[in-house]
Amino acid sequence: MIESSTFDFLTDLRHNNYREWYHASKSRCEAARNNVLETASEMIAGINRFDSSVGYPDLRKCMFRMARDTRFSPDKTPYKTHIGLVFSPEGNTHCKTSVYYLHIEPNGSFVSCGLYMPDKPQLKAVREAIVEEWDEFSQIVQDPIFRKTFGDLCRENKVLQRVPNGFDKNFPGADYLKLNSFYVYASFPDHEVCASDFVSRALQILEYTAPLNRFLNRAIQNG
Repeated sequence: MIESSTFDFLTDLRHNNYREWYHASKSRCEAARNNVLETASEMIAGINRFDSSVGYPDLRKCMFRMARDTRFSPDKTPYKTHIGLVFSPEGNTHCKTSVYYLHIEPNGSFVSCGLYMPDKPQLKAVREAIVEEWDEFSQIVQDPIFRKTFGDLCRENKVLQRVPNGFDKNFPGADYLKLNSFYVYASFPDHEVCASDFVSRALQILEYTAPLNRFLNRAIQNG
């Protein structure tokens, strides 16, 4: 589980987001990141029970750095105020596939699965797979448990106003073809993240996403 001290560090970092404070608090940062790694180590075994394609990568290589890339951002604060980690066969944070994801942040923690802002070839491959395998895809996203847990695929990012060129605007799943990302997530309040059953609850939710993960990665592989 995630310790309350991990949230304490991230909260303090949010209020002291500058290099001098961060370097003076490096031991707290390492403790927080190690806590997330310990939780991720518990999760990876559970994920492999329903999706063995993930394997057992070096989780340190799957954890995002705390330093932010501020070169093209109006926000010049130097550090992220969350800790994120991906679970994927590629074993790093530069994934070109659909992934499972753990995000730890005060009042903003969640687990997620899917493909976020894929490049043009991947996007085309997924859209074509949705059309060609609509029966399978529709069963995944219309599954009652999937619907109850996530509602539907997220539409928080850019969504096209029209069906992209080359696709039938009358296709029954046309709204999915307008998406530029294909993912779902489930949020957890801080007290649930710090509870002893957090890992088992997170794994149960991620297991509901396994069919979506397999569909997306097969589409990319075959595209």
